[in-house]
Amino acid sequence: MTEQTTQEAVAEIWRLFRETDAKFKETDVKFKETAAEIQATNASIRRLEGLFGSQWGRLMEALVQPGLLTLFQARGHQVRRLHQRSKAQRNGDTMEIDAILEDSTEVIVGEVKSSVGIEEVNAFLADLAEFTNFFPLYRGYQIYGAIAGLEISVEVARYAYRKGLFVITVGREGLVTILNDDKFHPHDFGLE
Repeated sequence: MTEQTTQEAVAEIWRLFRETDAKFKETDVKFKETAAEIQATNASIRRLEGLFGSQWGRLMEALVQPGLLTLFQARGHQVRRLHQRSKAQRNGDTMEIDAILEDSTEVIVGEVKSSVGIEEVNAFLADLAEFTNFFPLYRGYQIYGAIAGLEISVEVARYAYRKGLFVITVGREGLVTILNDDKFHPHDFGLE
């Protein structure tokens, strides 16, 4: 290789290096712009969640509650009344129940969530353990629990089933379904 071709090769390498460096700087700017856009989008989502967070729960209740009486009557429960969003206070604490289905001897207490995980099941079980302290009218009744959600994994549904809860989901075309099979025997939380 001659000195001139070596100099030309070195000059070409430097030119390519400058082009690559410029492209890296351009890419870095685009990454920063994308990161800023992602942050702005996340902020918008958080604002929307704040605006509509409680509304998602209301939407789920609106999807689930209209068919609850019929659904449980088809399962042999004689419930005739549905109370929505019942609240009670005791010693400064408040309990809110999404749905109470009742007749003269039994009550089905319903919790409605958009997404149900183990934590939600356990929190609902804790509420059921305290239910008659907040709603003493139902002492002496058979008390069953039902947890409903749009999103319930198979594992969570099995867990709730084993804990004696009815598991309800909203399926295609808004159909509300009890997932428990005919072998299921609900736990009577009124006996505790």
